[in-house]
Amino acid sequence: MSKTAAKENWYFQRATFSQDKNYIKDDIFLFQDWIYPVKIEEFKDKTALDCGCGRGQHLKFLLPYIKRGVGIDLNTAKIAREYIKSGKVEIIEGDIASVLLREKFDIVYSIGVLQHTDNPTASFNNIKKHLKKGGRMIVWVYSWEGNFLNRIILEPLIRYFFSKINRKILLTLSMCMALILYIPIFSIYFLPLKFLPFYEYFKNFRRISLQKNFQNVFDKLNAPQTHFIKKETVEKWFNKDEFDSVCISRYAGVSWRGTGVLK
Repeated sequence: MSKTAAKENWYFQRATFSQDKNYIKDDIFLFQDWIYPVKIEEFKDKTALDCGCGRGQHLKFLLPYIKRGVGIDLNTAKIAREYIKSGKVEIIEGDIASVLLREKFDIVYSIGVLQHTDNPTASFNNIKKHLKKGGRMIVWVYSWEGNFLNRIILEPLIRYFFSKINRKILLTLSMCMALILYIPIFSIYFLPLKFLPFYEYFKNFRRISLQKNFQNVFDKLNAPQTHFIKKETVEKWFNKDEFDSVCISRYAGVSWRGTGVLK
């Protein structure tokens, strides 16, 4: 898929879901899970850089805490500005893999974005340049571990089918798939059968709204590319030569959370 087509896909997704208020509560608890063990209160009076801000929901959550925020995204600056509507936040249109800002921040975070860049490690190293010494980096990425079925079944389907169909048709398919998933998730997955694939992940499925689950299914099918990140890669990102207070933890069996303080 060309970069132009990829941008169009992301823009369609952000524009489609930008005004939906039904799952804001879901987004807040998920954001708090993804930045663990950092607490949202730790953003108090800090400057923060959101790398891949999308429609800007995470920056909006942080408005009561941060001193100033900046969000970067490929092509959703207008959507994010309209959604946040705050003078405390600046939205910049750009690629987190290459953007270079003159400012450094107390906290730099990227939630669910690095795995969709051409080179996640290069993108991590680029956003790291914007972190102050003593500042905190936070990332959340899809993991290699626990995503075998996604890697061998879903990704080829995305590449050869879902990426080629009309986005409005994909919306309808995503809703159908989300509804179908409810059948096993609210029956078989209630049993203590921890060997089942995505057992931990589907616990979250039961915690959040249908609309948010629909969005999540669409997000996975709409992504132009996805790299599944190994734990050893995240460990290299937060290496002990550069970072203190490192914490890398598994989340829902399908992703990694990483954080550290730059020396």
